[in-house]
Parts: sequence; structure tokens; C-alpha cells
Amino acid sequence: MPSEPRFRREGPEGAADRQRALALVLRHGFEATSFQALESGCCYFFHGSEACVAYVDTGGAWVAAGSPIAPFRARAETVSAFLSAAQSAGKRACFFATEQPLFGARGEALVTLSIGEQPIWDPHAWPLVLAKHRSLREQLRRARAKGVSTRALTRREYEPGETRAAIERVAERWLGGRAMAPMGFLVSVEPFAYASERCCFVAEQDGCIVGFAGVIPVPARNGWFIEDLVRDPKAPNGTSEVLVNEAMRWAAARGSAWLTLGLAPLSGELTDTLRRISRHARVLYDFAGLRAYKAKFRPDRWLPLYLCHPPSQPAWLSLLDALSAFTQGGLLRFSWRTLVRGPTVVLRALAFLLVPWTISLALVPSERWFRAASIKWAWVCFDVALALGLFRLLRRPRRALLTALALAVSADALVTTLKVLIWNVPRIQSRFDYLVLLLACAAPTLAAIVLWGARRHRLRFL
Repeated sequence: MPSEPRFRREGPEGAADRQRALALVLRHGFEATSFQALESGCCYFFHGSEACVAYVDTGGAWVAAGSPIAPFRARAETVSAFLSAAQSAGKRACFFATEQPLFGARGEALVTLSIGEQPIWDPHAWPLVLAKHRSLREQLRRARAKGVSTRALTRREYEPGETRAAIERVAERWLGGRAMAPMGFLVSVEPFAYASERCCFVAEQDGCIVGFAGVIPVPARNGWFIEDLVRDPKAPNGTSEVLVNEAMRWAAARGSAWLTLGLAPLSGELTDTLRRISRHARVLYDFAGLRAYKAKFRPDRWLPLYLCHPPSQPAWLSLLDALSAFTQGGLLRFSWRTLVRGPTVVLRALAFLLVPWTISLALVPSERWFRAASIKWAWVCFDVALALGLFRLLRRPRRALLTALALAVSADALVTTLKVLIWNVPRIQSRFDYLVLLLACAAPTLAAIVLWGARRHRLRFL
């Protein structure tokens, strides 16, 4: 059976590949990730006329979105063909978020690593869930008391226009408030793609859209996946709950007995290493909080999801490849984009690091580094005031204070650089002096970038 690796392309040929993949998804899409294979940025590996693998090329690896989209009888052969094609291209390969362990054409098992779980509901039982859980009913009541109503978009509203623009603004504000930079591969927010196959519900208050839920099909299961559940940061409490309620009732009316909210990563039965990663990564992403959020809707059961990779490939390297697929452009670039958004952990680090730095300034010889003691002590007082301002900002975030701190640190970076160039550089005595001066210039410059990023992103809604 011939195979065709198709790389991401623009224009008619790329659109034809995506339409071919869509036809396979509608016939064989059994997993929640199946329809997500149509997201922008995916490449396709076609195996014969009835099978394909959607994947992202990270540069060093092909990371597949779930299991092959194929009849069950053809999955093992497609797995082997995909792995062979990746190897021929000099790439590693893995399958991310599969619902079952995968096997090759000769029955050889891939290594299976549990990476999380997804909640499953029977929408027909949703009224019983509400009847049993007062907390959910109370959230619905709160949202409705605030005037929040829900409805499905009409087909015309998927086209460019006022409604679509309002939804895009909500998505932008929601993404702008995240600690981490936006990610891709299975988590892109694309609520208007393939409108004829999906549904989108909006929550409105006083005629304004304050949230939306994008629902995509899981065709081979007659199921649905609430892929996007997005609310404006200032939306009333209960907005997400009324959207889920609307989607549940809509799915039940269509005769579906299967609905999911998607992967809760790093939850369920994990290795000790992944459990530690989940715990330590909480400062940037609250994996436990996301799992608890989905659990509050009282799912019928939790379905484990896996990362599958060849036995010859280390598990840690496969995990790194999967992470690279999400970061859109590499881990270093993603880390930088996240850093300059000013997440709380970075602001806290700036505040605490400023304490030993200020103490060091107070102890160094004045004449060698500052020309005069008065200049040194002025700088020490400035840094003390700056540290106090940062700690106050962490306790009580205020836009005006953040703006003042960003301006002050920017001025500090400029003045420090000028002082180093004019006074310190001509008096350098050792390589250690170069290192100290480089740090003195780089630290306030980076801090200024972080503070302006925090003002633009994390604290933009204050």
C-alpha cells in the first residue's frame, strides 16, 4: 500500500490535502484529536486511500496528533509506515494523546506513557448531573441573574462580520491574560474553521459577547468535543457553566451519547517524573487546577491518554518532542515569549533578586564603581524603593503602580548603560569587571522588558 508524506503547504495543493484529510476524519475520526488534525500548521502522511496521520514537524521529530485516522484494521500498518517514513527522513516520531496503546504491523508494541486523562459525559444524563449537584445549579443561576444568555451561532455569523470580530476580541483578551505565551498543536483557538461541521455557542450579556464554546465532532463515535471554552476575563461568574450546559443539551438533542472537554494534562496515573514536573510547573501552568476545573462538571468517567513512541527512542526525548510541537517555533523562543509577558513567578523573582543586588551595591567601594558615595547611596535608595514597589505590586496589582515601575526601571536601564559607557568602561581592570558591568546593564533592561510585557498582557485588564 503506497504512502505519501505531505508537508505543510500553502495554496491549492495544501488545501486539497486538508480536504482529503477532512474526508478521512468524517469517516474514521474516533478520537477527540481527530478533527483537530485539520488545524492550521499540521502536515499529513497519507497511507493508501483510507488512512492518514496528522502531525507537526518540529525540525527533529514528527509528532502525530493522536492515533492514525484510519479503519481499525489499518491502524497498525499505518503506524509502521509512518514510523518508517519518519526514520527515512531522519526524524524521530511519536503519537501524542492516543486513547489506546499502539502497535506496529508485525504486532510490536510501541512504548506507552500515560500523559493525562480526559473527562467523558453522556449528554442525556446531564439533567441528572445538575439535579445532584447544587454548586453547578448555583453557577448557572448566578450567570443568569447577571443577564447572561446563550445561543448557537447562525451559519452567516461564521463569516467575517461584527459577531465574528467580537468573538475574536474575546479570544484575544483571554489569551492575553494567560501566564504563558499562546501555544499551537491541538490547543489553537480556531472557532470558525470548517463551520459546516462544527457548532459555536456564545454567551451574551447586555448584547455583548462575553464567552464562547467551540464544539467539534468526533464522527466515528457520534460524539462531540468542546474544544474551546473561552470567557472574557471580566465575564460574570458562571459564564463557562452556562456554555457547557448549552452544549450538553444541544448534543443530547442531536442523539449523541459521548462528549468530552478534552485532555487534562499530567493528571491521573503518572510516572514519578511526570508527577514531579506537574508539581514544579505549577507556577506557570496549574495542571491540577485544570483537572479540578473539568472535574467540577462531574464527568461520568475519565479516559486515560497516552504518548506512544518506538522502543528505540527515549521517553524523555519523546516528551521533549511533544512539548516542542506545542511551543510553535522551539522551546527557547517560547520561553522568551513567556518571559516577556511578565508572569507572576518572574515578577516575584525580580523582587527577591533585587534584595541581594541592593545589598551588594551598598557594600561595594564607592569611588571605584560610582565615582562618589552620594551617587552610590542614591542608587541604593532607588533600588530599595523599587523593591518595595514590586512587593506591593505582587500583593495588590494596580495598573498605575505597574506603569510607574516600568517607567522607573526603563530610566534605570538607560542611565546605568550611559554611566557604564562613560565612567566604568575606561576603568575596567579585569574580566570580572566586564561581567559585573554586563550584569548591571542587562538586569534593568530585562526587568523593563518584563514589566512592560506584564502591563500589556497579564495586567492589561486592571
